[in-house]
Amino acid sequence: MTSEDGRAPLLIVDGDNLAHRAYHSTPKTVKAEDGRPINAIVGFVNMLVAVWRAEEPRAIFVAWDTLGVPTYRHELWPPYQGGREFDPEIVEQLDRLPGVCAALGFGVGKAAGYEADDLMAAATAAEVAAGGRCLLLTSDRDSYQLVTEDVTVLSPARGIRELARIGPHEVVAHFGVLPEQVPDFKALSGDASDKIPGARGVGPKSAAALLLRHGTLDGVLESWSRADEVERLLMFREVVRLRPDVPVELPPSSPPDWERGAEALRALGAEKSAERLLTLRDELAAAERSPRLGGL
Repeated sequence: MTSEDGRAPLLIVDGDNLAHRAYHSTPKTVKAEDGRPINAIVGFVNMLVAVWRAEEPRAIFVAWDTLGVPTYRHELWPPYQGGREFDPEIVEQLDRLPGVCAALGFGVGKAAGYEADDLMAAATAAEVAAGGRCLLLTSDRDSYQLVTEDVTVLSPARGIRELARIGPHEVVAHFGVLPEQVPDFKALSGDASDKIPGARGVGPKSAAALLLRHGTLDGVLESWSRADEVERLLMFREVVRLRPDVPVELPPSSPPDWERGAEALRALGAEKSAERLLTLRDELAAAERSPRLGGL
């Protein structure tokens, strides 16, 4: 989907988010010959290829968490995302997926102490600074703070068959605040999935009303009568806010490397997925060679 200036957007993917979606929607009976699980890998590649074909981005950048390494968010708020436990089968595949993405020619971002969200923010900032546009593939609503006229979130549903397009208007419709107010909103209202309690007695509707009245969390706190909560709420905002200061290397504009991707999948025992990539390569090559027929 090219813009008026002819430039296609960069597709920026929350790798862990999509991998978990693939793991839970692809049968766990999908295994390599040696019995190792590959269902998340197979599902991930299938989903991402489907999005690539539908959106026709200039390239793909995939961001990853670094599991087992505390982030600055945990240092600020130790209960952050507490209690999350992953099956060992998905953890094993998460270790292998960045290599598959690299073989396919995608940009890959991963840095200790940062989450995939931060690498997505960094890639988004770099692409927009270079005059580009971005599509962010994730169901994590923290990404809504990155939305602008040049940055759209693709939020998947039903596996990956349906993608809701989240622009500035949709953020306002969902949260009742502007994209740039999302960190302030979540600091006030809390986020149960991340174990952030927010302000006492403040829910989503009252948080949105406070920000409508005062503009920012700082403005809210200037009129706040509960001095004991000020420091804590400012800290919650820092936990929620994405940090684009981590270095990233954006990929050049190019289609996926089907051959190297197929080799990487074969090495992991995903023979059928490898064959599908090569079949797709041949179909695309044939389509390019075929003359375009005029309407009759």
